[in-house]
Amino acid sequence: MLLDLVYATAFALGGLAFLLFALFLGSLVRPHDPSGRKLTTYECGEVPVGQSWSQFNIRFYVFALCFVIFDIETIFLVPWAVVFKNIGLVAFVEMAVFIGVLLIGLAYAWRKGALRWAL
Repeated sequence: MLLDLVYATAFALGGLAFLLFALFLGSLVRPHDPSGRKLTTYECGEVPVGQSWSQFNIRFYVFALCFVIFDIETIFLVPWAVVFKNIGLVAFVEMAVFIGVLLIGLAYAWRKGALRWAL
């Protein structure tokens, strides 16, 4: 038991040492050229307009949250579908309830207009 703890600690310390060495080596190799253009808010080829703290409409966040919710649903649905024959009727009813709750949430978001990109 104690030997396992020693191995785990040695492995963690070795990983940390490797990380610190890689960061140190990277700081020696990388170019260091801070310029006014490089220190601007956006470094993607576009000329920055306005402040970096701009406000967005809440519907963009709601739309993104709806996407994440249904993406997570897919993560739960695929493994369930793979082992569907082995898990029986109870698991089918549980997944039907899960999908039903998500569909109610989708209907609510659709009714409130959260899925409309432009008003």
